Amino acid sequence: GLNPFADKSGSNLYVHIYLLSIKTAITTTLICLLAGYPIAYAISRSREKWRNPLLLAIMLPFWTSLLLRVYAWMGLLSQNGIINNLLLRWGWINQPLDMFYNSFSLNIVMVYTYLPFMVLPLYTQLLKLDNRLLEASADLGAGPVKSFFSITLPLSKSGIIAGSMLVFIPSVGEYVIPDLVGGPDNSMIGKTLWQVFSGLNNWPLASALAVVMVLILVVPMMLFQRFEERELEKGAE
Repeated sequence: GLNPFADKSGSNLYVHIYLLSIKTAITTTLICLLAGYPIAYAISRSREKWRNPLLLAIMLPFWTSLLLRVYAWMGLLSQNGIINNLLLRWGWINQPLDMFYNSFSLNIVMVYTYLPFMVLPLYTQLLKLDNRLLEASADLGAGPVKSFFSITLPLSKSGIIAGSMLVFIPSVGEYVIPDLVGGPDNSMIGKTLWQVFSGLNNWPLASALAVVMVLILVVPMMLFQRFEERELEKGAE
């Protein structure tokens, strides 16, 4: 009969899905960090009267259902979607681009969904930054780039780690986004758990898979807690 643990090539299907889930979560986290840091930095350095409106603009998507937002991306990225129709009309492409139901659409929608979780902790940390340190650095002859890497970046380490945890942990178990925009080659562990529970009705296997996922998530949470304890100890000294 069919071996549920193996695919046609004989490799372990569930190990592949775990690795794909972790890879997708790491990719989402890194892109959110690269995109979110400049946004958080710009908001923290903006005039005080503009900070709340800018933060509100970051939080605004949360006022809409996740399903509606994902369906909006489906309308944008599909072969008959808005982007392809515009590019075809302008003559920039000869045939629709394959932007939907693959890893491209999965990564875009994941980053769009979880970007605020990265921006808010970074903003909170960057807002605490003492501008006198940057002024002292400039007085000692350091340029903006050197000041950033020697002062701003190290002092925002807590925000980077907190934001990364807030993005990585829910990304690993994401169900809705991979199901709607990821395609069959990008099935993640959240969807697989649902299929094993409901489709195969194999509760022991699904429970084992869920326990493994929890163990995977416990490791970064323990590392984050250890980092926070060290930071508190440094602050107490």
